Amino acid sequence: MYFKYSVFIAYTLDLIFADPYNMPHPVKFIGRLISYLENIFFKSRINKFISGIFTAVITIGISYIATYYLINLSYGVNFYLGAVFECVLAYTVLASKCLEKEAMKIYEEIKKNDLTSSRIKLSYIVGRDTKELSFSDIIRATIETVAENTVDAVITPIFFMIIGGVPLAIAFKAVSTLDSMIGYRNEKYEQFGKFSARLDDICNFIPARISVIIFTLSAYINSLDWKNCIKIGLRDRKNHLSPNCAYPEGLIAGALGIQLGGAHYYKGKLVEKATIGDNIREPNKEDILKSVKVLRVNTFICVCIAFTLIYLNLP
Repeated sequence: MYFKYSVFIAYTLDLIFADPYNMPHPVKFIGRLISYLENIFFKSRINKFISGIFTAVITIGISYIATYYLINLSYGVNFYLGAVFECVLAYTVLASKCLEKEAMKIYEEIKKNDLTSSRIKLSYIVGRDTKELSFSDIIRATIETVAENTVDAVITPIFFMIIGGVPLAIAFKAVSTLDSMIGYRNEKYEQFGKFSARLDDICNFIPARISVIIFTLSAYINSLDWKNCIKIGLRDRKNHLSPNCAYPEGLIAGALGIQLGGAHYYKGKLVEKATIGDNIREPNKEDILKSVKVLRVNTFICVCIAFTLIYLNLP
């Protein structure tokens, strides 16, 4: 990384602008590349698993190499141009404010007691069926999404930015986009998307476990039950199909004293899942606000750690 303040400036830009919908975001280009490669390899006669590997490797490779050379090219023209370009790209890998905004949209609909709108807003950020969900179900799903994506959209990108700069963070965004587009366990993508899904699990493996420290510290700062945060986070860390998701969900469930997880419908099919946390009380809309506050502090902690390590050239 050339500009030591890029992660802090990126964080500031994310707080101010979030992700403007009309912005030429790198993820949009990555998504188009994945779709293009899928049309080529999925229809080929090559084994679907091997085709999926080709799609993933090419996508990640182009994302990393293009970012690396564009940053170097901009610095070659002018240092300030390079610094601005690097900061803007660093800003695009963070999604903390966007995640907060989506959660707050759901909160506002629940606050108005509008169940239909709450279900619709939730459907934009989760894969499960939402048409039959109660307010409690919607609140749980929102909190789960905020917690899970705190790792995927905040902690992991910053983790890779620390060890490999913006190019490696963009490469991770490519992995994450691959997983969201083709990493499904269904008839179409079971083989083709398996490599991408597993690679996403690997990328999030260490950050998910680092989240134990970050969530606990954030719970303490937010005057939540930080002791129960650790207890449930470690106790229920394996209560999910993913090797990583139960960590942040267990941590937030423990901090709030609620139960998450359980069975849900996906495209009309019931999927059994273990519960996470203790069913001490029913969640309420204020728990969404608390989870958002935890997200904010988590992000600030990660940025401070990253800035310190990068500034001291410790990675």
